[in-house]
Amino acid sequence: MRKLPTISGKKLIAALKRDGFIEVRQKGSHVSLQKITSGRTYKTVVPLHRELAKGTLLDILQQTELEKDDLIELL
Repeated sequence: MRKLPTISGKKLIAALKRDGFIEVRQKGSHVSLQKITSGRTYKTVVPLHRELAKGTLLDILQQTELEKDDLIELL
């Protein structure tokens, strides 16, 4: 398993959109994303920070059920 890169909120949003997420809404500096697949709905909120904290990034990966390697490939 590779190390998680330091990325911005905009880069993470672009990667999640490539995985099928759609932007539902934005409030201030936070963007809500959603993905619906075969009866399952995944929702997450991504802050538009220059650098996302590792804990924030790990929480988003857990909410979206993406693996670290999957995210790295989407980037």
